[in-house]
Amino acid sequence: MKQEIKPVHGMWASRWVFILAATGSAVGLGNIWRFPYITGENGGGAFVLLYLLCIAVVGIPIMAAEVMLGRKGGLSPINSMRKVAADSKVTQRWASIGYLGALSAFLILSFYSAVASWALYYAWEAARGVFEGVTATQSEAHFNDMLANPGLLLGYHTLFMVLTMVVVARGVKGGLEKAVQILMPLLFVLLVVLVGYAATTPGFKEGVSFLFAFDFSKLTGKAIIVAVGQAFFTLSLGMGAIMAYGAYMPKEVKD
Repeated sequence: MKQEIKPVHGMWASRWVFILAATGSAVGLGNIWRFPYITGENGGGAFVLLYLLCIAVVGIPIMAAEVMLGRKGGLSPINSMRKVAADSKVTQRWASIGYLGALSAFLILSFYSAVASWALYYAWEAARGVFEGVTATQSEAHFNDMLANPGLLLGYHTLFMVLTMVVVARGVKGGLEKAVQILMPLLFVLLVVLVGYAATTPGFKEGVSFLFAFDFSKLTGKAIIVAVGQAFFTLSLGMGAIMAYGAYMPKEVKD
């Protein structure tokens, strides 16, 4: 009988925690910042329907496959693909999928860590009341001043990476699981507050119209490619994250 492989970092306590973690991996700038303007530029509500179709037809099957591969391998994406390939008696070249996922995750981290460090700085500045009554021109100047200060950028980037490493080093239960149980509900509350605030500002109706008005004439081939790409980004596909999260799923949890 083959010995069951258990991830050294622990296992998720339940399917619900896995869903929270997967949601935390997916919901970010790609949905909150990027999605609204690409939706408005590509047909509004018509693009939303196309995007949801891509999620259902392309995204969810690939996501399910990544979770199953992770559960089957029970290791990192690279080693999971090696193990699954060996068990299936096929070429070890399938491990290249794991390497590509790890490379994608590294490149995404390179981008997100920089933007997240900006967010940390802006959170501190907002707490100090720096942005009270500022104009658009002053806000732009403040951002440019931040970018022109390499010491400031390095300091906040280092702070973000240290916080990230602390969470990851504590493993699944003591780190990721506790983090998502706090941060994901907090994110939901923040989104509700932001939507409520936006509803009180001028131009809200125009923004909603820009986002959801149906314009099928803009559903070009380019829009289809954008929708498929957004579906991959939304579900964190092709970067090894979902496969890794699947490896932490307890075997007794049914699919």
